[in-house]
Amino acid sequence: MKLSVLRAMRFFRSLFFWILFGAPLLGAKRPNVVFLVSEDNSVHYLRHYGAPFGAMPAVEKLAAEGLTFNHAFSNGPVCSVARSTLATGVLAPRAGFQYHRKSALATLPKGLRPWSAILREAGYYCANNSKTDYNFATAKGEAWNESSRKASWRKRPGKNMPFFYMQSFAVSHESSLHFPERLMNSVKTKTPADKVTLHPYHPDTPTFRYTHARYFDRVGLADAQIGAVVEKLESDGLLEDTFVFYFGDHGGVLPRGKGYAYESGLHVPLVVRIPENFKHLADHKRGTRTDGFVSFIDFGPTVLRLAGLPVPEQMDGRAFLGKGTTAAELASRDVAFGYADRFDEKYDFVRTLRKGKWKYHRNYQGYYPDGLQNNYRYRMLAYAEWRNLYKAGKLNAAQRQFFEPRPAEQLFDLSKDPHEVNDLSRSPAHKEVLLDLRRRLSAKLKAINDLSFYPESHMVAKALSDGVAYGEKHSKEIDQLVQIADLALIPFHQAEKKLIAAINGKSPWQRYHACVAAATLGDVARPLVPIVKPLLADENLMVRVRAAEFLGRLKAVDPMPTLVGVLNQSESSQEVLLTFNAVTYLRDHCGYSFDPSKVKLKAKAGESSRRTAYLSGKGKL
Repeated sequence: MKLSVLRAMRFFRSLFFWILFGAPLLGAKRPNVVFLVSEDNSVHYLRHYGAPFGAMPAVEKLAAEGLTFNHAFSNGPVCSVARSTLATGVLAPRAGFQYHRKSALATLPKGLRPWSAILREAGYYCANNSKTDYNFATAKGEAWNESSRKASWRKRPGKNMPFFYMQSFAVSHESSLHFPERLMNSVKTKTPADKVTLHPYHPDTPTFRYTHARYFDRVGLADAQIGAVVEKLESDGLLEDTFVFYFGDHGGVLPRGKGYAYESGLHVPLVVRIPENFKHLADHKRGTRTDGFVSFIDFGPTVLRLAGLPVPEQMDGRAFLGKGTTAAELASRDVAFGYADRFDEKYDFVRTLRKGKWKYHRNYQGYYPDGLQNNYRYRMLAYAEWRNLYKAGKLNAAQRQFFEPRPAEQLFDLSKDPHEVNDLSRSPAHKEVLLDLRRRLSAKLKAINDLSFYPESHMVAKALSDGVAYGEKHSKEIDQLVQIADLALIPFHQAEKKLIAAINGKSPWQRYHACVAAATLGDVARPLVPIVKPLLADENLMVRVRAAEFLGRLKAVDPMPTLVGVLNQSESSQEVLLTFNAVTYLRDHCGYSFDPSKVKLKAKAGESSRRTAYLSGKGKL
């Protein structure tokens, strides 16, 4: 069936639901919705979720008058990716806005708008105070009536006009932990540093304890600001007409939180206060909790359902409140999908699937350690100290993992291992669980036509005008690339013939993923060395980079001349950035020398300046 026909069908289906559910509400009173968002804040830092500190009395009061979600997830662990998903209800790798910070803005699929624009069209006043940070383009004034630090529901033209209001609180942002060493000696934390419980992957040092305690303090400051907004709603006589959502925009923010697809990066607090006048739209008693899984893709459908509006077919999520939703059905949901790609200058490619207590990680470039240089991360004293302790050999096994290669896949039992340090992927007793989740994730990636199976440079050049349509058109190729990438999951003797075929494949992306899979397999893939060497002169520059990574990791050739050649030849800022990522990995973790003076870039845009500063030793880190 042609895409245009499918879109027409979706339009008429949406129109039907609008006539059935939405139209009768135009003349009726409709609820207001408020989003209050603490930046960089996972469940691990809230007393409400079992932490020893992190008291948030304002949020806890909202919970006593509403519903607490024990399993709420940001689909992505970093700002722009998470907010893009939140604003659209669409999975970022399906639409092409999965990279932070964006090197180019994606265009939303035809017919899809930010759901705040749909609310506006239906008569809502929509105000944002004030962070946007989206990876997609919108027409000026499309998403919001006002987006500024002065935005408020109080500016709506009529007091009876329903509104959607969103406010972010940066006091808990990662930057709050970018403090100088002298601060630890001069400013005492309210939270006792000697009483905090450190995560098992963190070293027990005064720096980590102070940083942890300071973050608990910041959570308290965010709560005070949240409480002030709720008080305004109450003073305006609007509280019992308003669903108040409190949540974190993704996880954070101590090392191995923000930017990483662990629970520390994805598992966010979510509390929804249920207003007295619209309690019939929530099939839950106030003051209760639900174990049902919800993700950011579900927020848009939920708000639209609360407003009595149809949910566009292009959205990937499902409503969890509103007419037609039930507590029993919500409680049955137990699956969450997550993704981590590039954040700032550091590339990664991780997909996760959580089902109940089980968490599956697929590390497509697992030879890159989590601790690969990211300038912004290492401004934090705790990050820098952690790396120094690793280099000095002073960390235990759990603490070293962050700086060591990851297996292609990992399996964690979160009921026993909530911090994801004990990998069960090689346990015979857990083989059936592993294979089940592996199949589920593979099917998910194929179903959404995950665009990260193309390098960012190709996606920017070819897919950003409509990533969804591009993925649908190239679904067979993406399926094939998923299969090639998954050759890294089976013994080399079983994968060898297929890897050789892919290395010799006509498509550059076959050759690209074959090299990545070979690098993931490591030394057992050494028989491929003579077959891969010719790819150092491949017509596709990104294939050259991946070939150099594989050969460099195995010490088969010095990869740097090839990578310097790519840097000097490429006219794409995305290609340059990916190449610099390989240079950083091979220099810092494989011991190769790199001479920055040999690099004469044609493409200098984007995040490459962060890499050049680091590699030259000139940047402020």
